[in-house]
Amino acid sequence: MTEKQQDHFEVKGQIFSVAPMMEWTDRHCRYFHRLLSKKALLYTEMVTAPAVIHGDRAHLIGFDDAEHPVAQQLGGSDPEQLAEATRICADFGYDEINLNVGCPSDRVQSGMFGACLMAEPDLVARCVEAMKKVTDVPITVKCRIGIDDQNEEEALDILVDKVLEAGCDGLTVHARKAWLQGLSPKENRDIPPLNYDRVYRLKQRLPNVHIAINGGIKTLEDCAEHFQHVDGVMLGRAAYQSPALLARVDCDLFGEGEPVDPFAAAEGMIPYIDAHIARGGRASQVTRHMIGLFQSRPGAKRWRQILTVESVKPGATSDLVLEALKALR
Repeated sequence: MTEKQQDHFEVKGQIFSVAPMMEWTDRHCRYFHRLLSKKALLYTEMVTAPAVIHGDRAHLIGFDDAEHPVAQQLGGSDPEQLAEATRICADFGYDEINLNVGCPSDRVQSGMFGACLMAEPDLVARCVEAMKKVTDVPITVKCRIGIDDQNEEEALDILVDKVLEAGCDGLTVHARKAWLQGLSPKENRDIPPLNYDRVYRLKQRLPNVHIAINGGIKTLEDCAEHFQHVDGVMLGRAAYQSPALLARVDCDLFGEGEPVDPFAAAEGMIPYIDAHIARGGRASQVTRHMIGLFQSRPGAKRWRQILTVESVKPGATSDLVLEALKALR
């Protein structure tokens, strides 16, 4: 583990992170979020191990150095493939490699990865062991507390104990079961009841293991409360849909500096948008992640309208951000 990686994955430290979210936490989103918080650990979207091995790596797992600390989430269940994908991602410079054992989508199940792996703890352990053998970068697991009719007390302990024996450096636990039979992926984000106490008990049983909690967390006040019980807190939709929340992470949770000015963060994206367009990209690919920045503020509706409508027009440039900011001042 490099000094940089150790700094961002100190077992005794507290880590705030933004969850891996498909079609949301791409490199443009992460660059934007980094302008709002220097402390947050940022996660990529999940990328399957075969895609990393055989696909366009620059497109799939490329990132800007400004994004550090940043973790790559992998999907898969073949130890050899995951080991190769881990080596590639480590060579790209990621600060952590995370194995997805929590996503409940039908597509994930058909590929034998994600939450269905909660039923295969021995296989998950072999995957982690293979990943650990090829890198010094921390290898972590993101999972649920159980699936379907599993006993969530037993199932979670069995999985966790096996991956820790295999060398896992830490876990993030979404504090809900995933119902693979009967609920859609969207319903699985809301309908199964939250059981934060189950994750707290896991931490109490394993005081020297880095345990982070995820699921239904909406405010920094919630984060502060969870930090009384676990080592890490991961926010998903709340951080994406209301990114101004991230502007207070460093000062409110870690006592560092002042809140980031959201106007300054928006203006800070202008050179990034210009560079992206110069490489052949579109303004909308970046601005779509900024739409919620001024939620509930006067002028926010016009801000959203400009970023949504104007950004998709041919020839759209970063000037639309300046135009949208005028509606807020």
